[in-house]
Amino acid sequence: MKNLLITGGAGFIGSNFVCYLLEKYPKTHIVNIDKLTYAGNTENLDEIGNSTNYTFIEGDICDRKLVEKLFQEYNFDGVIHLAAESHVDNSISNPDEFIKTNVFGTFTLIDVARDFWMEAPHNYKQDRENCRFHHVSTDEVYGTLGETGLFKETTPYAPNSPYSASKASSDFIIRSYFHTYGMNVVTTNCSNNYGPKQHDEKLIPTIIRKAISEENIPIYGDGKNVRDWLYVLDHCKGIELVFRKGVSGETYNIGGKNERNNNYIAKKICELLDKKMPRKSGGSYEELITYVKDRPGHDLRYAIDASKIENELGWEAEENFETGIDKTIDWYLKKYKNT
Repeated sequence: MKNLLITGGAGFIGSNFVCYLLEKYPKTHIVNIDKLTYAGNTENLDEIGNSTNYTFIEGDICDRKLVEKLFQEYNFDGVIHLAAESHVDNSISNPDEFIKTNVFGTFTLIDVARDFWMEAPHNYKQDRENCRFHHVSTDEVYGTLGETGLFKETTPYAPNSPYSASKASSDFIIRSYFHTYGMNVVTTNCSNNYGPKQHDEKLIPTIIRKAISEENIPIYGDGKNVRDWLYVLDHCKGIELVFRKGVSGETYNIGGKNERNNNYIAKKICELLDKKMPRKSGGSYEELITYVKDRPGHDLRYAIDASKIENELGWEAEENFETGIDKTIDWYLKKYKNT
């Protein structure tokens, strides 16, 4: 790999991934394009700001002329596409932005890549045969689970929010370019990520932020919604592994085998905060937990079967939720202390 295009690299997962990749491949030049919407922040990349093999471009993946210009200038060997509108609540109130970025943006990227890498369907240009497009998606495309069962790569799609519907659409676009044009593509669908650099509005940062500010900690509904939690660095390692070794045209689910409901998440964080930063009142942060009206279409349970990536590529999550959340809380306490 000489030149890689990373999209959405100023966001939560993207910034963690860019930093991880630069450390592992110091001879690879990474171009990071990010629109810098509410979820993107260049401060997430301060640690690599002086890297000579890193270039940041503020721009929109829907801007075909810009994307074409970048391909012409850098002659990319690969694309790892993480850019997405991803806040479910925002997709309910403002779905059009999700359709534009997640559907049209994905189409623009892969269509430009096809033009630059391929002579014709199933016929790559000379020296472009190993160019690969990696699409990063979510387990939310599968809909919701009951109390048992796991999402597999073969699980039928059943998205329930405008966000998950837009990601499902983007997954199908990638699939079509493999079957129609013979493009070298891989897709990964991940479970809920957590860790450093996540946007303040997400569940875990919200719990930490509200607690130490002595504000009510809002939990949707009865708090029994279950997610499979994946530490962001474990996800980054999975993305890099699939990009290098995944079979073209295949999908790989990446999950942490850490099913926890929102009640457990909130109480565990409060328990750890009681030790790390005791309340001045002497009580527990758990007293601040407050239940609020559930959001529309809130899926009950997600859980991923990651056996394919484990058995075929040798990936496994290194963090369980209890070790990962301890590191995560420490990072946010340092962040909020300095703001």
